[in-house]
Amino acid sequence: MVDDRSSQTWSNTEAYEAIMGRWSRPAAQAALEWLALPPDLAWLDVGCGTGALTQAILETASPSEVLGVDPSAEFLALAAEEIQDPRVHFETGSAQSLPVEDDRFDVTISGLVLHFVPDHKASAVEMTRAARRGGVVAAHIWDVDDERQFTRPFWRASREVDPGVSAWDPLVQFSVRGIEALSEAWTAAGLREVTVTGISIPIVFRDFDDYWQPCLLDGTTPIQRYATSLGAQQQRVLGEHLRTVLPTAADGSITLSGRLLIVRGTK
Repeated sequence: MVDDRSSQTWSNTEAYEAIMGRWSRPAAQAALEWLALPPDLAWLDVGCGTGALTQAILETASPSEVLGVDPSAEFLALAAEEIQDPRVHFETGSAQSLPVEDDRFDVTISGLVLHFVPDHKASAVEMTRAARRGGVVAAHIWDVDDERQFTRPFWRASREVDPGVSAWDPLVQFSVRGIEALSEAWTAAGLREVTVTGISIPIVFRDFDDYWQPCLLDGTTPIQRYATSLGAQQQRVLGEHLRTVLPTAADGSITLSGRLLIVRGTK
């Protein structure tokens, strides 16, 4: 993945997994259940990261093969270590310039990636190029405009203690947001039967620390970059305020929502 603020390939897999990677798995399962594609297809996973979507494809879709492409060698190394399956291969590459031939795959898909590429329309064109005639081109992203989204309490709390946080907020940073933007990108890529839907999945944290501590790791998600840019006192103030706004149950758990926007089209 690419952090749009720094235009650098994401690394530090443990930090990413702690804050976002663990939610990639239920997101992938929800997207694949909605797509409901038949078995024995060749899949291209664009921006595969640490392999959450690739693993879900193996478990849900019974593919004939999966190629995972990502710009981060560190993420690919972890994915290759975790996924030992002869149907799966990984290659380094960009969502805007895929290292594959034309008309190669039955399904090209990206999971939680298009937010971060500099030009999501170019990525849609590349994914379409890689798909066979009649193939499916699909993607899912978080609906960051939904105020119930699990990252929104962090940004609301940050805004209340630091008006300057707006420049870091995904509502400003992300290159693509919303149903209309996805539909426009897929249609502009020449795809037919373009459909976009929204699906919500529960995101449950064990307690406040399960939500807060990953924010403080030295990673490259927008939340981590902002939190680690603060001084120790500023972090304490933010953490104390965040604790007051999160919907905490009697057992200490925090249940939020992960709303996905999923788009598909046919080449």
